[in-house]
Amino acid sequence: MPGQPRADNRPPYARIAAHYRDLISSRKLSPGDLLPSIRGIADHWDVSTATADRAMKLLRDEKLVQGIPGVGTEVMARPISLSSGAERHDRSGRTQSSWGVGEKSSGHTADIVEAPVDVAYALGISPGDDVVRRSRVYRDAHGIVAHSTSWIPAEFAQILPELARRARLKGGLSLDLIARATGRQVAKRVDEETARIATASDLELLELEADTVAAILVLTARFLDADGELLEYGVDLGAPGRTRRTTSETQR
Repeated sequence: MPGQPRADNRPPYARIAAHYRDLISSRKLSPGDLLPSIRGIADHWDVSTATADRAMKLLRDEKLVQGIPGVGTEVMARPISLSSGAERHDRSGRTQSSWGVGEKSSGHTADIVEAPVDVAYALGISPGDDVVRRSRVYRDAHGIVAHSTSWIPAEFAQILPELARRARLKGGLSLDLIARATGRQVAKRVDEETARIATASDLELLELEADTVAAILVLTARFLDADGELLEYGVDLGAPGRTRRTTSETQR
């Protein structure tokens, strides 16, 4: 298929969505531009119209495009937004990547450390117990999106040593690897959002000047299995100026 690497094993709809996502990210497609028709996409990629429509639905769900009756599918203006850990987990399930449009991650670190008090409380362990800490920085064309830390029970590092290695994980997020290795999948998530004036530590992690005074969003997510046991505790520090937008359906 055009523009796609031969080793790409994602389903056709995901490859098609990724192609147009990259065009939007690189600004080769601008807000207001129209994408080809569903029939045009289906013919170009040699897939069914149902597959083409599924690819466009994925982009609509990500708020990258919108369907205009009688006109077509239009590229939307993109806000400077911030994703939660739960949204990154959902995105990984759909696209096999936690990156949002135009994002990349860098500064991947990992080690086994003593659990701070707040992390120990979230994980249900004692302060000072061993825990895996994985951190990375998400960036896009506007700069840092967020500093993200995953706190994972140390027992998983015995099964998956790569969790404690200083490199970007291959094959999905840590939760994906844990699910494949142990069969324990995420059955419930508990998300919280708070705001605070950035601390000295926050400023350092977000690569801001030490005398900066700014409000930031702090997004936390607790991922639990079917037995209510915690698989991971995620903490995202949103860079100043980032916004959160969610959409929900209402019923009458």
